[in-house]
Amino acid sequence: MSGELPFEKELALKRKEIEEMKRKMSILGLSSVDLPAIIAKLEDEIKTMMENTYAQLKPHEKMQIARHALRPTTSDLIDAMCTDFVELHGDRLYRDDLAIFGGIGKLDGIPVTLIGHQKGKDTKDNVARFFGMPHPEGFRKALRLMDQANKFKRPIITFIDTPGAYPGNAAEERGQGEAIARNLKAMASYGVPIICIVVGEGGSGGALALGVGNRVLMLEHAIYSVSSPEAAASILWKNAGESQRAAEAMKITAQDMMALGVIDDIITEPLGGAHHDLQQTADSIKQAILKHLQPLLELTPAERIEDRFDKFRKLGAFKI
Repeated sequence: MSGELPFEKELALKRKEIEEMKRKMSILGLSSVDLPAIIAKLEDEIKTMMENTYAQLKPHEKMQIARHALRPTTSDLIDAMCTDFVELHGDRLYRDDLAIFGGIGKLDGIPVTLIGHQKGKDTKDNVARFFGMPHPEGFRKALRLMDQANKFKRPIITFIDTPGAYPGNAAEERGQGEAIARNLKAMASYGVPIICIVVGEGGSGGALALGVGNRVLMLEHAIYSVSSPEAAASILWKNAGESQRAAEAMKITAQDMMALGVIDDIITEPLGGAHHDLQQTADSIKQAILKHLQPLLELTPAERIEDRFDKFRKLGAFKI
């Protein structure tokens, strides 16, 4: 796997050592019993190193995994877990915002509407998708699909992966804040089950616009925060270089969110992160969705609304 993160340097060196040994064996035509045994031992060492490394990641290191260039996107995950998926486009008001991806598909035979932030695969794609930061038309596109799902009584599944809503002048002129607020209000009122999964980076209002659900889940190395650690560091200490300090203070990890009661479940990732095995990641997300969806399907629409209200009403702690 290419694209090693800073804390993975030792692992990369160990992998390189194994690949070099395999190459030499191939060139020399060696079939000694000892060399395969040595390679197997090194591979076991790598696995142990990875288990130890990923068991004690710091918040800023989890942030690096959540932002990894090879991390599965919303479209990757939907393609890997759904059948009969049909993508839907446009907000019917302005244009089709490529930072939001969504449509209708079947999850284990259950018709559902799936919507999520969509980052790009390379620089050109990221520019077209605004690096996963929606404009108002993106949020209105999501709203259109959710309204349709509620009308036809399909569960709504959202995938959250954005640094935040697009911050440019054009987005503000077209009603960025109003579009986010309208989504929050609408999601609170739907009678269908809503399950939200933070699959990468959940940043600020851009994340919340797809984040009002009966159940909110997170991938193991995803992050969820009121703003990016860089932005918070710039505000608090006038220095974006203090992002590691901010990440620690902001409690952005899935484990932090679970402890605070913000999310309802943590979905385990493959060793090394979701980008190491797309299908395993998609299967784990699918199983988690089905586990939480079944009890929600047994509720009435009014009970689902009340369940969602109760969940968000309980968030927060107060000191007097």
